[in-house]
Amino acid sequence: MSFFFRMASRLRPSTPEEVVRSIKDSFHALHTKTGAKALEEVEKNLSSLRQMLSGDGEAEPNHEQVLQITLEICKEDVLSLFVQNLPSLGWGVRKDLVHCWCILLRQKVDESYCCVKYIENHLELLDFLVGCYKNLDVALNCGNMLRECLKYPALTKCILESSSFELFFEYVELPNFDIASDALNTFKDLLTKHETVVSEFLSSHYEQFFELYTRLLTSTNYVTRRQSVKFLSEFLLEAPNSRIMKRYITEVRFLNIMITLLKDSSKNIRICAFHVFKVFVANPNKPRSIIEALIENRRELLKLLQNLPTSKGEDELDEERNLITQEIQKLACPSA
Repeated sequence: MSFFFRMASRLRPSTPEEVVRSIKDSFHALHTKTGAKALEEVEKNLSSLRQMLSGDGEAEPNHEQVLQITLEICKEDVLSLFVQNLPSLGWGVRKDLVHCWCILLRQKVDESYCCVKYIENHLELLDFLVGCYKNLDVALNCGNMLRECLKYPALTKCILESSSFELFFEYVELPNFDIASDALNTFKDLLTKHETVVSEFLSSHYEQFFELYTRLLTSTNYVTRRQSVKFLSEFLLEAPNSRIMKRYITEVRFLNIMITLLKDSSKNIRICAFHVFKVFVANPNKPRSIIEALIENRRELLKLLQNLPTSKGEDELDEERNLITQEIQKLACPSA
């Protein structure tokens, strides 16, 4: 009798409050003497939550129930428990947690993303996730969670303006290639997803940002140099970044970096550097300092451009190289 009663209880549909309470209790029990059993409970609870949020393959999730669960998770501070306990979980459980995290952040209740709002009010969660790139076990999970956060302008702004943002300049050079690549993807999302937020940030943090970015461009690590100059060549030429680009191409220190990269042993780095260098030269309002630097290095630059590697079918690159060569050849010292 009691066996069938227990079975019936398990089969009864739980309310959102009960579901969230069960998840919360199992997380709190992780660091007690019953931690091993609690870990099993967390695994079961997150698997059930994933099914409730995304369906079981046969039935679609109940939208109203999903919204109620989302509200309850915020109310009970379960998002904080997700983040803080991530390193304690096994691979499969972390996978379920990341899946649930992504779905929860997308839920809109009364025209508001309540989980996004929760994170805005608990910025330590973002700092924790960024810091987890140093943890080999959870770095890629945290990367996925961060990139989900970066779909929202408010959270992007929070990370850009936090002290944690500078860590990405270290992470892209981590010895583990997979983690360094993941960190670079997150870094790119930070700087490309929300144009207005990024433009405002770079306008007010221009010196600080490009001082750090210069370290990447001059890194002894080939992969870092290649990826950073490639991204810069794309980023500066995007229309929303025109104001930043116009400021960048007036500075001799940055021109000199591009000249150095034009001498790199890597064909790919030289071509990407050319796409930044050409903007310095093509600028119709070149300041005197840039003109003088180009004239001073004219002979060397013409040789570098002549030897710029091109492949069959790259007519546009050949055309641009010829135009830039002509522009340098006709430069004259500005009158005092």
